[in-house]
Amino acid sequence: MVFLGVDTGGTFTDFVCYDGVSLRTHKVLSTPQAPEQAILAGIAAMGLEGGFYLVHGSTVATNAVLEGKGVRTVYVTNQGLGDVLAIGRQARRELYDLQPRAENPPVPAELCLETGGRLAADGSVVEGLSDEQCRVLAARVAQLAPQAVAINLLFSFLDDRFERQIERHLPQELFVSRSSDILPEQREYERGIATWLNAWVGPRVEGYVRRLQQALHPAPVHVMQSSGVTIRADKAARRAVNLLLSGPAGGLMAAQRIGEAVGRPRLLSFDMGGTSTDVALIDGRVGLTTEGSIGPYPVAVPMVDMHTIGAGGGSLARIDEGGMLAVGPESAGADPGPACYGRGGRLPTVTDANLVLGRLRPAAFLGGSMRLDAGAAHDAIAGLAAQMNLEPEQAAQGVIDVANEHMVQALRVISVQRGIDPAAFTLTAFGGAGGLHVCALAEALNMQQALVPAHAGVLSALGMLVAARGRQLSHTVRALLRDCDDGQLLRWFDQLSAQGKAELIEEGVDETAIQHNFSMDLRYLGQSYTLNVPFRMIRQAVSDFHNAHQQRFGHRLNAEVELLNLRVALSAGGCNVALQADTQGGFGAPLERCMLAGVTAPAEVWRRGDLKVGVAVEGPLLVIDTAATTWVAPGWAATRDASDCLLLQRVC
Repeated sequence: MVFLGVDTGGTFTDFVCYDGVSLRTHKVLSTPQAPEQAILAGIAAMGLEGGFYLVHGSTVATNAVLEGKGVRTVYVTNQGLGDVLAIGRQARRELYDLQPRAENPPVPAELCLETGGRLAADGSVVEGLSDEQCRVLAARVAQLAPQAVAINLLFSFLDDRFERQIERHLPQELFVSRSSDILPEQREYERGIATWLNAWVGPRVEGYVRRLQQALHPAPVHVMQSSGVTIRADKAARRAVNLLLSGPAGGLMAAQRIGEAVGRPRLLSFDMGGTSTDVALIDGRVGLTTEGSIGPYPVAVPMVDMHTIGAGGGSLARIDEGGMLAVGPESAGADPGPACYGRGGRLPTVTDANLVLGRLRPAAFLGGSMRLDAGAAHDAIAGLAAQMNLEPEQAAQGVIDVANEHMVQALRVISVQRGIDPAAFTLTAFGGAGGLHVCALAEALNMQQALVPAHAGVLSALGMLVAARGRQLSHTVRALLRDCDDGQLLRWFDQLSAQGKAELIEEGVDETAIQHNFSMDLRYLGQSYTLNVPFRMIRQAVSDFHNAHQQRFGHRLNAEVELLNLRVALSAGGCNVALQADTQGGFGAPLERCMLAGVTAPAEVWRRGDLKVGVAVEGPLLVIDTAATTWVAPGWAATRDASDCLLLQRVC
């Protein structure tokens, strides 16, 4: 079986193909209006006609949310609760703005329907729900003519009978999401938003997945979820809210695997693509969070714990209203892309700046498969430089410095602001543009070592292959830990685990291959936020919680510990991709030596495969491979290891 990982990004669609022996990579420009077109073009270019197993990281759900292009959706809830999503948490985007701009509610008032079927906090019935009420509700839904319906009733995570009753009375052609299925947890607003998001973008995802499956038939297709595990495509179509970080999750899973392989499990990662940069902290394993967000919406389903900013290779540079140089978040995207792509772009971008500084070689971009237009890049940067009264090279360096500062601040958010010293980690750069900025970011964070993995430019696509198939399940069980016992908790965990195992077995996963991890969301009694800790025994969990609270917030309390949610992570191993460098042959030679703007010594330009394994080469130098370029700045040395990674060490 040939395994194919595909990651659709804002600028490029990346491919990694593994036949059990070797890897092949490929890139094509994305087709945002119909993402499957770029996938089919890439498959054709790689000569894959069938017999492959595809794992896909999709941006369809993410883009639909960020661009506000969901479908017409009716929101059904209990009497008196129709405005919960509009009220939200009453948080201001700008705390000191005395005249905030009015925001439209997620669901227009006319699409919010209220009904009976209300439960109390203990699961008892406060208000029943008759079939006649359901028929009346269904008639109102029909009048509104939506494409999707989101059902979110009070305390449905304790008893979902009323939500199921409503669903049975709705037409089968409607896309229906139930909160008891999407997020069976406490917190009405977050549960409602997750259920509505799933319904709002679900038909878009479902249509895309159907088109992709039809085009690739009979190849099996799986999709990466935000939690870093994959799911069969037809199942994913009903779980759109679990796909919002589909692509970035792949990169983190690959980074974790590579960190284990090179003996560096503690990584501070940044994935710099064409449109955005995703940063994360991997301390032995990829962390998950239920406090993520997409645009203005909280997303309480499990997703990889990362921070995203609008800084990528295609980020546009401009002079803002105050006369200052600004970079991003607007991007040139795939069409027209940066000026140097020669597709009609005229505005300066980070990629154009790197080309003007010489850190990108026009004839070696993407391994020589795409030639960059150096003249167009110089013209774009020159226009910006004229506004700043600077030389083009000075303006280009300014663009890089501003972009770097954005990324440094993002890296501090997920490390320093959590009480973690970045110097104890290895800065790991991937994405098409990551290697060009890694040394500058490491220096700004006082980090002494960095890592640029093999196939860094397509690492998210590689992550699609190494990621496990799996499920993340949760359920609210609010109780004081002192009132629970280990046996009772294990029975609850086993019930959740059985549900997820049944789904995986139905997808063809061998039951003996399924592994599980149990964890709990805990808090001090009276707190509103939780920390997730693994479960082995209650006594150990309490100790772990106190330690985690001390690490995160700098103190611990002599207070009761409360259990809020149980969580089960199920996984069955992904493709075992072998990463190994070609160690045959002698010490290669650089392709060229060149002078770069702002660098006094000549820089050597190497192909990654020409670097001898285990031999350090000091900067300044450029290391080129088929999907990315790495800039090794003066004061740094690069060593190619046996897994074809570049290990960077600060030498002065």
